[in-house]
Amino acid sequence: MFRRLPALALACAAIAAAPFAARADTATSPYAALAAMEARVAAIGFRLTTANANWCPVRQPQFGWLWGDPRLYAEEDRAAALVPYDASTSDAPFPAAIAPDSPAARTGLRIGTPILKLNGASLPPAEGTDAFARISALETALAALPLDRPLTLATGDGQTVDIQPVTGCASDFRLEARDRPAGAADGRLVLISYGLALFAEDDAELAAAVAHELAHNILRHRERLDAAGVDRGLGKQFGRSARLFRQTEIEADRLSVWLLAGAGYDPTAAARFWTRFGQREGRPLFQAGTHPRWRDRVATLEAEAAAIAAARAEGEPLVPPLVANPPPLE
Repeated sequence: MFRRLPALALACAAIAAAPFAARADTATSPYAALAAMEARVAAIGFRLTTANANWCPVRQPQFGWLWGDPRLYAEEDRAAALVPYDASTSDAPFPAAIAPDSPAARTGLRIGTPILKLNGASLPPAEGTDAFARISALETALAALPLDRPLTLATGDGQTVDIQPVTGCASDFRLEARDRPAGAADGRLVLISYGLALFAEDDAELAAAVAHELAHNILRHRERLDAAGVDRGLGKQFGRSARLFRQTEIEADRLSVWLLAGAGYDPTAAARFWTRFGQREGRPLFQAGTHPRWRDRVATLEAEAAAIAAARAEGEPLVPPLVANPPPLE
């Protein structure tokens, strides 16, 4: 599901036609364009999770990075794919993106640095282990660390790096090299496709897409849907299952606007992004039963932005909806 390489050709096609390619000055290499987008997602994810940490019921240490692995790419493509990261073709994972002014950035750690150990413990072995499975294991191990203790990395060049994390909402982030615009959240991971990220006209709009998926994790939607016994197969488009999925989408939309505001982004960016997304060429002819109609969605986003503006005008603190007591799914 998360492998980059089989989808890279799709991402290359998007780069050639999309407006972001020219703005990012990455037209020489689809791998460079992908790395540039990873840097944006890393910065946005770090900002959203740390600025909104006090609103999140589950938190984890945040270091400000996204992870890469040489074995995400076929051997014949590996050398070219790793050029934007200045990474070696060894089997060690590496930071693929580092958010500005994050704990990782303040240590001087650079992208592409091979990481061999965490706090003296070896990383999952390369042989016989799927690259994304190893990244997931690495992310899970880092998320379980104490919030207030430094992490010691042993790098492939023989150095040790001590990083003091900051507290953030419990989520990691990943960019998938697929042209099809899509996002997903599984309770721990936020996944944004290259095609969805490319659709954003600026960082505030990209943050709106990321914040929507992050809101799913904050509100424990996967856990709550599983507890409600929804059908995740073909039946999800109908009846009770569709209604409950639609409820979680509305909840995530509502909270996403507050997450934008809490992180210093323009809260009206959510309505702008989803208006254009709802009107995009090639959109499905029929609306999926699991999601609200785009005009209804935009109305919800605009209402939340108006509530934020009203609270600010009155000098009241921002109190996001749903976080403390999300409504039951039934």
